[in-house]
Amino acid sequence: VQLQASGGGLVQAGGSLRLSCVGSGFTLDYHAFGWFRQAPGKEREWVSCINMNGDETAYSNSVKGRFTVSRDNAKSTVYLQMNSLKPEDTAVYYCAAGGRAGVSRSEYDYWGQGTLVTVSS
Repeated sequence: VQLQASGGGLVQAGGSLRLSCVGSGFTLDYHAFGWFRQAPGKEREWVSCINMNGDETAYSNSVKGRFTVSRDNAKSTVYLQMNSLKPEDTAVYYCAAGGRAGVSRSEYDYWGQGTLVTVSS
């Protein structure tokens, strides 16, 4: 089982990035996905999640209205579209797969390696 996150980079405040998370070695259709992030010196925090069908999503208050999570099961890929980025969004972003879409790290069984997003002011 492997999750490969990509799409991070350096962007100016107000800009956009789209993160991708490609899964392999398991049936992506039967898993919910979550996105988490960890800023330097801080705990890893939940950002967003999407259920197996892709018809239910949730967002943390800090990103609601700016970020959009989606999935393409045919491509075994989950996306996080990030718009209107702020310096406080700077963090390593992780995707995770599990049995249900939730806000707790313990609900996810598989984790990607993380991709760094840096937002300059």
